[in-house]
Amino acid sequence: MEHHLVGDIPGVDFLVFDKRRGLGTYRELAQQMRGRRFGALLMMQVAIRASAASILIPAQRRIGFDRARARDLQWAFSDEQIEARTQQHVLDGLMGFADALGAPPAPLRWDIPIPAAAAARAAELLPGEQPTLLISPCSSQRSRNFRNWSAERYAAIADHAAEAHGMRTIITGGPSALERDYAARIAAMARCPVIDAVGKTSVKELFALIARARVVLCPDSGPAHMATATGTAVIGLYAGSDPRRTGPYLAQHSVIDRYPEAALAEFGRPADDLRWGRRVRDPAVMDRITVDEVADMLDQVLRT
Repeated sequence: MEHHLVGDIPGVDFLVFDKRRGLGTYRELAQQMRGRRFGALLMMQVAIRASAASILIPAQRRIGFDRARARDLQWAFSDEQIEARTQQHVLDGLMGFADALGAPPAPLRWDIPIPAAAAARAAELLPGEQPTLLISPCSSQRSRNFRNWSAERYAAIADHAAEAHGMRTIITGGPSALERDYAARIAAMARCPVIDAVGKTSVKELFALIARARVVLCPDSGPAHMATATGTAVIGLYAGSDPRRTGPYLAQHSVIDRYPEAALAEFGRPADDLRWGRRVRDPAVMDRITVDEVADMLDQVLRT
């Protein structure tokens, strides 16, 4: 999935590791590494599967996470560790590898290409210049991840966007039954017309749609970060997870954050006293986010 989005970045050679193929993908990786040697291996994935794969990659320096973050015994596979830090955003944690290499700070910029065909598909779905609210309502195909807001409330925001700002709404997502059901219910409950693009776009076409939109509305999910990469405004909905760790990196100011109160209610302790990244798995946790506060945030984002 990630390769579909970033696999055409110029100057980067991508080797796809398909974990579904079991031992076969390790044999393929070993063959691809023959005759190659790298100055540094950045071990940015702490799963034991990734650590096992790292053994097959010849490198002068093998840099992993600090001991506290090197879960699944990653510390046993690395020769160096990045500087220990606590309570960091995921992106800041990964930037620790750049620091370990001595790379100087630089402006954040994501040069992810949008092919002409993907741009044309986005223009076909969103013709003209009408400002667009893109709603990506589901965080994954799983029905019990407790990160998805209700279809009824998404429909209310679509109506507010149309009535208060003259915006059109498009709903995006994958082809799963959950996502199709969400789109159908949002469209049925909204008073305004809604464009249903769920299951109708590739990853690159979704990226092009996000680039064409004025605002993206979504829970803790990939489209929030895709919006950051395109420079599109994003309103993130967070209650079961901490946006300080996984929220849209450049849009913390437009996040609806109900994690602190949800964590206190669930665990009886302030969020800062919990293990960093601990989730609240209450089925009703997203109900803490109201339509009014999301509508107010949309108004604010459009003003600024």
